[in-house]
Amino acid sequence: MTAQAGTGRAALAFIFFTMLIDTIGLGVIIPVSPGLIAELTHQDLSGAARWGGWLFFSYALMQFICAPLIGNLSDRFGRRPVLILSLAMLGVDYLITGFAPTIAWLFIGRVLSGMAGASYPTANAYIADISPPEKRAANFGLVGAAFGLGFVLGPALGGFVGEHFGLRAPFYVAAGLSFANALFGFVVLKESLPAERRRCFELWRANPLGALKALNRFPQLALMLAVLVLVQFAHDSLPSTWSYYTMLKFGWGPGDVAWSLVAVGALSAVSYAVLPRLVVPRLGERGAVYLGFLFGTLSYLGFALSAKSWMFYAWMVPFTLGGVGGPALNAIMSHAVPADEQGELQGATSSTTSLTSVVAMWAMPTLFAWFTSEAAPIHFPGASFFAAAICELGALLLFARAMLRGR
Repeated sequence: MTAQAGTGRAALAFIFFTMLIDTIGLGVIIPVSPGLIAELTHQDLSGAARWGGWLFFSYALMQFICAPLIGNLSDRFGRRPVLILSLAMLGVDYLITGFAPTIAWLFIGRVLSGMAGASYPTANAYIADISPPEKRAANFGLVGAAFGLGFVLGPALGGFVGEHFGLRAPFYVAAGLSFANALFGFVVLKESLPAERRRCFELWRANPLGALKALNRFPQLALMLAVLVLVQFAHDSLPSTWSYYTMLKFGWGPGDVAWSLVAVGALSAVSYAVLPRLVVPRLGERGAVYLGFLFGTLSYLGFALSAKSWMFYAWMVPFTLGGVGGPALNAIMSHAVPADEQGELQGATSSTTSLTSVVAMWAMPTLFAWFTSEAAPIHFPGASFFAAAICELGALLLFARAMLRGR
């Protein structure tokens, strides 16, 4: 039986639920992370944001180094074992974080998590394996839908557990979910890359520079990777400053942050699950990317300038509608490489976005901290979202240039 045979729908269901449980584990900890960092560092939210930025930095740095290795391993040994191992390692990270007596232990957990953080790129390679070209954008949207739905359930659970059982309890819940997810994958997840379609492991390609060099022979990928850099830089303003921004500007607590993530998660789940299937057949993959980036630019600007909580909520609607751009862009890139190099492609793109996050996950919280400190020339908590709007607009213009070159 081939990877695209009659088990395609069942395989998509398996990968959807795997990513859903993984995202619930991530969403559980977001509302309480600022409080735990502040507790361990004995600093206020502005100071905790700086430490949070360095934690994201360490995670992204390890992903940058290890993602091409993991992607190449999945091309050699299959997607299933790599995916299961990454989920198990994520559970270890949550346990270390939950028990952490000092900030140094949080860094140890983040490093381990970054080394094995292959679930999303490996899931995308899995989807590329089992999807015909005309359905890839829609099927890539399932990963986004799982991410959105996970943020409906995860932050709500995390906010409740954090407020009733303490700041560390959500990390134990997340660890349990991750281990359960790894077990789920071990029992039910089928391999998507048959042995005859795998390629030999080549060490020279299993690093960021080697992977990018190997993919350099495919037209337009260099510009597409540059587009991804700008999109990722914009996106990283959200996980790195969302909690700090809303707590400072609107006076929210962990529960309020949790409910805001529930709202954006619900909207994202609908957007990713439905819009690619509606928009791509009508506008094409290129048109979907243009539409998504335009909505993204306007939404980041709206977040930055929101004066009231209801305004911040209102801008979530166009932001989630912009989610149609990501799956379409991923589909365009996946068409460029053969099946036995999908893992390398996803590893290279993950490495590229992780390198971006190395900078962005430090820069965005630092930008927030600077413009909310006493030394700031103006008090502007939305500075990181404003910078994100500029990046998203740059991505739109660069994508247009790439499409003109491709004619």
